[in-house]
Amino acid sequence: MTKKNEIDAEVEPDIAFEDEFTLGLKHVFEEMIVFNKVLGLKITSLKPGHVRGRIDMKRELIGHFSFNRLHGGVISAGLDAMGGLAVMAAIGARHMDEPPLQRLQRFSKLGTIDLRVDYLRPGIGEYFELSAEVMRLGSRVASTRMEFRGADGKLLSTGAGAYIVS
Repeated sequence: MTKKNEIDAEVEPDIAFEDEFTLGLKHVFEEMIVFNKVLGLKITSLKPGHVRGRIDMKRELIGHFSFNRLHGGVISAGLDAMGGLAVMAAIGARHMDEPPLQRLQRFSKLGTIDLRVDYLRPGIGEYFELSAEVMRLGSRVASTRMEFRGADGKLLSTGAGAYIVS
């Protein structure tokens, strides 16, 4: 049986990122990845093995107009983005010996190679909270686990992703 989070053996979970790295990663994630901007996806917590984000409900994200239900594509895209962000944070923590700008360049080859989403409940609410953690960060592939929750904290969807890192 593996430990709760295999990344702990590779990356110290208590590492504090420099402001330059955190602000740079937030800029890339929230502004440069235009689709994240369309979704309104914002980072609320950024740690080496675990990240959190938020999406506020807006009319453009409705999938079922009769119930004001969030479109399933928003859920899957949000989970995928958060899984990728968790990998970025883990890579950034693994290379703390490099300057922040150099670490931010490491994400150019990052891409999703597998994504599974389980829709458990309809996405209805004024906002949604997302989280992701890296289960394993290898030299070529990273594995993540993600959650999508309503404003009341209820689990609405879960996800698992694999990302190419090199």
